[in-house]
Amino acid sequence: MTAMIAGRRFGAALFLGVMSGVTPLVAQTFLVVETSGSPLGALPFEEGQEICLTWNHSVTGGAVADCFENQDGSLTLMRSYLHDFAAGLGEMEGRGQIVPAENGGYWINAINEPIAGNALALRIGPDAVNHVLAGPDQSLLLSQMAPDTRVRLSLERR
Repeated sequence: MTAMIAGRRFGAALFLGVMSGVTPLVAQTFLVVETSGSPLGALPFEEGQEICLTWNHSVTGGAVADCFENQDGSLTLMRSYLHDFAAGLGEMEGRGQIVPAENGGYWINAINEPIAGNALALRIGPDAVNHVLAGPDQSLLLSQMAPDTRVRLSLERR
């Protein structure tokens, strides 16, 4: 009986909260950027959504991107864009499929590689490297926020 009354109270509170414009507390998933335990920013990262980390290659200056997806709560590298086969860039046999990009360069699609521990260490480059983390609705300009800094990107529910 007490559980039934508590359930009704919760339902009534939820209804009143929705009717008054108050959003009920629900955990969301974010791609969080932090340095030494201090948060720099976070992007909402719903399941099936893509967030890309873009930058300029440190040797050639050409565009590079790694695009991640939230796959059932797992941070997964889905595809990479490379402007050419410059130093350190290229395909690894059995890891994705190369497809020419519309405006030059190429994509390596279907990588589908889960990131161990749902976290990725990264050293953000200076302004010339221009590291940017971009989701569908917002971006974090990492090279402006923390140039030459080691950060951690992690998939987290909050």
